[in-house]
Amino acid sequence: MNTVGHFINGQVIETAERTQDVFNPATGEISKQVAIAAKNTVEEAIAAAQVAYPEWRNTPPAKRAKVMFKFKHLLEENADKICALIGEEHGKIPHDAMGELTRGIENVEFACSAPQMLKGEHSRNVGPNIDSWSEMQPLGVVAGITPFNFPAMVPLWMFPLAIVCGNTFVLKPSERDPSCALLLAQLMQEAGLPDGVLNVVNGDKVAVDTLLTAPDVKAVSFVGSTPIAEYVYATATAHGKRCQALGGAKNHAIIMPDADMDNAVAALTGAAFGSSGERCMALSVAVCVGDEAADTFIEKMSGAMQSLKVGAYTDSSNDFGPVITEAHKQKVNGYISSAEQQGATIVVDGRNPDVAGFENGFYVGGTLIDKVQPGMTCYEEEIFGPVLLVVRAESMEQAMQMINEHEYGNGTCIFTRDGEAARYFSDNILVGMVGINVPLPVPVAYHSFGGWKRSLFGSLGTYGPDGVRFYTNRKTITQRWPSSGVREGAQFSFPSH
Repeated sequence: MNTVGHFINGQVIETAERTQDVFNPATGEISKQVAIAAKNTVEEAIAAAQVAYPEWRNTPPAKRAKVMFKFKHLLEENADKICALIGEEHGKIPHDAMGELTRGIENVEFACSAPQMLKGEHSRNVGPNIDSWSEMQPLGVVAGITPFNFPAMVPLWMFPLAIVCGNTFVLKPSERDPSCALLLAQLMQEAGLPDGVLNVVNGDKVAVDTLLTAPDVKAVSFVGSTPIAEYVYATATAHGKRCQALGGAKNHAIIMPDADMDNAVAALTGAAFGSSGERCMALSVAVCVGDEAADTFIEKMSGAMQSLKVGAYTDSSNDFGPVITEAHKQKVNGYISSAEQQGATIVVDGRNPDVAGFENGFYVGGTLIDKVQPGMTCYEEEIFGPVLLVVRAESMEQAMQMINEHEYGNGTCIFTRDGEAARYFSDNILVGMVGINVPLPVPVAYHSFGGWKRSLFGSLGTYGPDGVRFYTNRKTITQRWPSSGVREGAQFSFPSH
């Protein structure tokens, strides 16, 4: 059976003391194994990055950007191969995998602008014959810990920008779908990246803890569940590291009585069930204002869901595929059962769908649950599956209060024709990413991604301008060359212009 190895100092290393099974979620079968890094293997990757750092740091930004231009071309050239790996190990349907890769490539395009974004600022004559300027200097060795749900996109949020800023990088992808990250590293090498600048180690908590505590790792980026994000942030900062840790979500969509209901239903069908709901930006709660709006929404949504196709990634006509593991399938089914037990109404039940020819796959069908109340387990916790909850509110203010009181604040949106309501919503909702008639308000690559409350730990989001700030230190230099032969006395007052 094939073993997915590590990528250290330009070499693929397949030997390992421990391995772990990698499943094909569509079939439920073990497809390969992944090497699980011991502490010394992770330290080897960090050491390789440390050795590569001085030369890479001093490489002109324009030359770093040339590597990224070539890398972008190679990503596009190998898109089908990358998407196939995503399908085999994650279960995404080809059109969804391609969408993920495309959004990742947009971040590589942003990284290609390194000469512009790293040039700093300059001011002449801030005082008599005194000039001042700023420089964006890299941190050193930085690390990224990425989740299973976006095996291409989330790593591409991190290492292209970190590397083009002059850092070297150690990536710890999810051990559930590791092959994509290994291929990305090999394509970076093909693009001309020097050995040791990008390293990939597959592993579990041992690998994570080594990255969080190693003195030579200066910063850690993390995307995953909130409990682990809290742990990563606390551990990294306790060891003096810069850290951005993106956690979980419970994204609400407010459906106003004046909304274009057909448009709202179409938008939420994709946003709730796309990628089997395994997105931190998935819309998992529809808050309908008024019973009439709720009844209409339920009727139209349940009708739209009749045509949903769940199945294997090998059939591109499917809308979404399986969840990542059998254990996760049972967890999602458990949330559905708990909603029923706690008084909610199952309108469309997606438990144990019939997927002909793939009976052992990890499938959950689209599920619609009405009359959900705050306090129910399914409402309070992130389900991370193809489940859409409907909550009924008497007013927009009550709907917003529910969202603002929830512990997560990642993404939200409102469907309305009322510009005043939309403006009030965007001004007063306590959520980091907001959509107005847009169901998945994921910022483009030249903005930044990040939620509020327990959806983000750290002061900076990922990619875009926040990413540049995260992966660099600003240094401000003030310089004066006194006129020849001029000697000045001591000045004891605080200097000013």
